[in-house]
Amino acid sequence: MSKLFSTSLLSGAAALVGLGLATGGALAQTEVKIGYALSPDSHYGVAAAKFEEVVEAETDGKFEFKHFPSSGLGGEREVIEGLQIGTIEATIVSSGTLSNFVPETGVVDIPFLFRDLGHARRVLDGPVGQEILVKFDDVGLHALAWGEQGFRHITNNRNQITQPSDVEGLKIRTMENPVHLEAFETLGAAPTPMAWPEVVSSLQQGVIDGQENPLSVIVSVKLNEVQKYLTLSGHVYSPAILLVSKPFWDGLSDEDKAAFEKGATEAVAAMRAFVDEVEESGVATLKERGMDVGELSPEQKAAFQQAVQPAYESYYEQYDKSVIDRIIATE
Repeated sequence: MSKLFSTSLLSGAAALVGLGLATGGALAQTEVKIGYALSPDSHYGVAAAKFEEVVEAETDGKFEFKHFPSSGLGGEREVIEGLQIGTIEATIVSSGTLSNFVPETGVVDIPFLFRDLGHARRVLDGPVGQEILVKFDDVGLHALAWGEQGFRHITNNRNQITQPSDVEGLKIRTMENPVHLEAFETLGAAPTPMAWPEVVSSLQQGVIDGQENPLSVIVSVKLNEVQKYLTLSGHVYSPAILLVSKPFWDGLSDEDKAAFEKGATEAVAAMRAFVDEVEESGVATLKERGMDVGELSPEQKAAFQQAVQPAYESYYEQYDKSVIDRIIATE
C-alpha cells in the first residue's frame, strides 16, 4: 500500500512538472506591444502584420505581438516616450515628431527635396539614411528601417489651390515638425501643429481648414468625409520609421535581433508596395468619393518652390548643407 502511495505521488509530481513546463513554455513567450496611428487596413497596419508574421516565423513563435492601431496607445510622441522607458516594445511612426528626439531626421522633411519615390528610397536605404538611423540608439530607441507614406498633399474645405497666394491664412494642421511649420509660415499659411488623434474632429468642427498628408493616409482614413478639396502638391516626401525600444532590443539575443531586422525589411517592402498601389489608385478612389481634386502643374509647383526658398536659409543653419547636397546628388 505504501509503495502504491509513493508511486502515485511520483506520478502526480511528474504530471505537475509536465504542467509546469507547459505553462512555463507559454509564459516564456515574450509580448511585443506595437502601436501605430492608423487602422489595421492602412499601410501602417500592413507593415505591422508583415513584421509580426516574419518575426514569429523566424523565432518559432517566441514573440507574441499585440497590436494597438488607430493611436490605441496615444499619440506618436507618447508612444515614442513609452519605447524609451520600455513600457512599449515597438512602433511604426511618421517622421513628424522624430526631430524632437533625433534632430537630424528633420532634413528629410525639407520641401521639394526628393524628386520621386525612387529617389527617396535610394537615399534612405543608402548611406545618408542609415547614418541617421544609428543616432536613435543614443536616445533610448533602436531604428530598424525606414518605412514610407509617400508624398504629402494638401486637403482643405476653403478653396482649390493653384498658386502660393491660395494658402495665405489657411488654418492647416501640420505634424509637430519645425521644418513643415516653417515652410507653411513662409507661404503665409497659419500652420497648426496637432497630434493625429485630434485631426478629424478638428476638421469636422472647423477648428482647422485643412491638413496635409500622403494619399495613403487620405484614402485609408477617408478624409474625403471631412474635406472637400484635394490638391496634389507633392510638396514633401513623408517617410516612416520602424522603431523598437532600446531596453527591449538590448535584451534580445543575436538570433532574435536578426529576426527583427528581417521582419523590418519585409515590413518595409510591404509598406512600399501598399504606397505604390495607392499612388496608382488613390486619386480615382477619392474622386469617386466626391472630392474635388486638382494637381499642380510643373509651372505651378515651381512657383511654390520659389515661394519657400527663404526657408532654405534657415534649413541650412539647422542641417548640414553637405547632407542636403548629398541627397540632391543621389542618382
